[in-house]
Amino acid sequence: MHPMPRNMPRSMHDRIAADCFRQMKLLAAIVAGAMLLVWPARAIVGGGAPSAEGVGRAIVTIVGSRGNFCTGTLIAPKLVLTVAHCVQPGAVYKIVEYGADQKPQLRDVRTVAIHPGFNLQAMLAHRATADVALLQLEATPAGKTPAVLGTPEIPIVAGSRFTIAGVGVAIRGEGSSGGIVRAAGLVATGRPGTLQIRLVDPLTQGARDGLGACTGDSGGPVFEDRQGGPFLVGVISWSTGANGAAGCGGLTGVTPLTLYRDWILQTARQWGAGL
Repeated sequence: MHPMPRNMPRSMHDRIAADCFRQMKLLAAIVAGAMLLVWPARAIVGGGAPSAEGVGRAIVTIVGSRGNFCTGTLIAPKLVLTVAHCVQPGAVYKIVEYGADQKPQLRDVRTVAIHPGFNLQAMLAHRATADVALLQLEATPAGKTPAVLGTPEIPIVAGSRFTIAGVGVAIRGEGSSGGIVRAAGLVATGRPGTLQIRLVDPLTQGARDGLGACTGDSGGPVFEDRQGGPFLVGVISWSTGANGAAGCGGLTGVTPLTLYRDWILQTARQWGAGL
């Protein structure tokens, strides 16, 4: 798996960076190209159910001037939670918003904050790291409702149930299958804890292809169902195919928010965003 998205053609990159995505005619090329990229965590494959309502109302699509796309979760009117490896320095990032006519428009990101403890090499090796980032938006995305921020209930044990969601591809390698919010119910496997949680399809247990994160789901939310509704307790960082092979539909690697919730709250306060 690659640490960074593949670059778009240099001429396109220069135009996007120079215009800061204000030329709306570039949007289709950006999104279509991003759907074909391979990311450390890929999108929900194996038949994840569309989820435009419920938890899906908090989910946004993040695109970057290098041609990458990821998933983010609105946690306050102008605050989006995602993963650090999706919003690395050196690129311009935008939020895709769909109007009443369903035509996509790009909305500005004012500020990006990456957790200072993030280690890219650790994430690529599927080791625990602070793969957490926040985006401050210029305006609240239309039609979106913030998710409730929490941390996983302790102890986390194998078999604990979680719901993941994202905008990535439903069929590996088919970019046209992405761009729709989908959700899937997975269970914890191995020795889950406050540093990292590994999830599998309860029907396949990661031994064969099943439900799991795939291209475009990096940064997607991981929810825990509790009394009062779903709580956002982690973000999707990486994935594998069955039996640990490259691909999707095997393991889904999650960065739980247990150790990083205080940083999220502190950063939000600095930006004037109450949680």
